[in-house]
Amino acid sequence: MRLDVFCRVVDNFGDAGVAWRLARQLAAEHGVEVTLWIDAPATLVRMVEGFDPARAAARHQGVRIERLGDAADTAVDALPAMVVEAFGCGLPPAYLQRMAAAPAQPAWINLEYLSAEPWIESVHGLPSPHPRLPLTRHFFFPGFTPATGGLLRERDLFARRDAARAGPAGARPFTLSLFCYPNPALPALLDAWSAGDAMLCRVPEGVATAAMAAWLGRPPPPPGGSTTRGRLTIETAPFGTQDDYDRLLWDCDLNFVRGEDSFVRAQWAARPLAWHAYPQSGDAHLVKLDAFLDRYAAGLAPDAAATLRAFFHAWNRGDGPAAAAAWPALQAAQATLRDHAERWSAAVGALPDLAGNLLDFGRNRL
Repeated sequence: MRLDVFCRVVDNFGDAGVAWRLARQLAAEHGVEVTLWIDAPATLVRMVEGFDPARAAARHQGVRIERLGDAADTAVDALPAMVVEAFGCGLPPAYLQRMAAAPAQPAWINLEYLSAEPWIESVHGLPSPHPRLPLTRHFFFPGFTPATGGLLRERDLFARRDAARAGPAGARPFTLSLFCYPNPALPALLDAWSAGDAMLCRVPEGVATAAMAAWLGRPPPPPGGSTTRGRLTIETAPFGTQDDYDRLLWDCDLNFVRGEDSFVRAQWAARPLAWHAYPQSGDAHLVKLDAFLDRYAAGLAPDAAATLRAFFHAWNRGDGPAAAAAWPALQAAQATLRDHAERWSAAVGALPDLAGNLLDFGRNRL
């Protein structure tokens, strides 16, 4: 089977990261001949090991990578059986015209953003006719229940995670990773960490640089370096590949994550997490935050669930004093939250994964 994935990089690395994970898994595990059309191939350089955007139409890790533009020269020798439009990015007009004229049209699927909101179950899979062309695309929603499209998860992910943790655990300080959007709550939280028990905060290169510099009074350490203030050691983790980031998550006691891709990977890490939802106007992201907490905290005792909610809300509202005040209870609950994270990861991981669900969905519409 041939399949085209289309992606436009809106900001940061999230859209490209999800599109690449999907394309790579379809090629590696399902034998699909995948082409990833992306408008900014250079975005993949830092997250995909060995990728060179100068090699036009190079096949990398089983995926053919093409530059996406709106011009009529988005050429294909023949249409694929399936077309995946990541996050409503839009298909080139010439490509749409060719699809409309084809005797056997590809299955056209719009891969939506992840949400835990209940309403996505009622719209997952619904058709959407094109307003001008004789084409229909279908909405495909990732999610946490059997009535949704599932989550991206490679077949060997848990085995690799568990093997990485199989060695003896040595003594070390409490270790967390910090991957967040700009957040005014961060300085107050850093103050709380520096005044508490010994802690190591591992920050991917380029994340929270301005806030860290302002708090430290100097630039943050270079990749691989570290600095200490009070009881807090800050280490700059080199910006690595997606596999490197997975290993970082597996090695930490608590992971601060943002957006969608790192949010899902932190859940597969089976460790406590603190999610920074993508900020939206009118605090619309807080609705998505609560929808996730309703599902995720359902298996927790009331006091642990309240602790989690208090910190998540303070962090996502950018309320520094509230985040600092909520931190001691969150840290004290780590053993409970760790057991819960392991159960959650196993339960959601028992559901069919997104790549397999998407293929089945598309085949049923050919």
